[in-house]
Amino acid sequence: MAAPITNVIGFDDGPFDKQRRGGAVLLVGAVCARTRLDGVVSGRVRHDGRNATQRMIELVRGSQFDEYVRAVLLGGIAVAGFNVVDIRALHAALERPVVVVARRPPRYAMIREALSRVPGGDRKWALIQAAGPMEPLGGIYVQRVGISPADTAAMLEATALHGKLPEPVRAAHLIAGGVVRGTSRGRA
Repeated sequence: MAAPITNVIGFDDGPFDKQRRGGAVLLVGAVCARTRLDGVVSGRVRHDGRNATQRMIELVRGSQFDEYVRAVLLGGIAVAGFNVVDIRALHAALERPVVVVARRPPRYAMIREALSRVPGGDRKWALIQAAGPMEPLGGIYVQRVGISPADTAAMLEATALHGKLPEPVRAAHLIAGGVVRGTSRGRA
């Protein structure tokens, strides 16, 4: 087996008012080599909007880290509420593997119900379904495109420092929370 992919970017959103639809929400990308933080990119996405995929592409392509990043990790398939990432389009645009990570399997029935109350909910649900089911891997759950299960497991192991979540996703979560609230708290 080849060496694991270790130069990755992990994306997560900052805290936001869940009652206020349409506002701008902070999106942070933490660029890491294994578990060492090498850089940060940030931008805004719309709460329950449709621009997360495009914004992630712009943040990677427009940064000095573009040639360095070998894979994209997401702390969930949606950011800023239900701004669902099209992981297949993200993979195609960046030509790099994309892996969604979660501590627990999603509760699809609840997600589907919530999406029935969100503008564009049917389209967003289709994106979630197109990403495929989450699968257990390395003590967490993943959806993946452009990478095998074995290579995903090796990448997750190489980029995790404490626990099972990859450090780039954990760092993005902490940075986003610290910027928005003035202090970080909670688990990624």
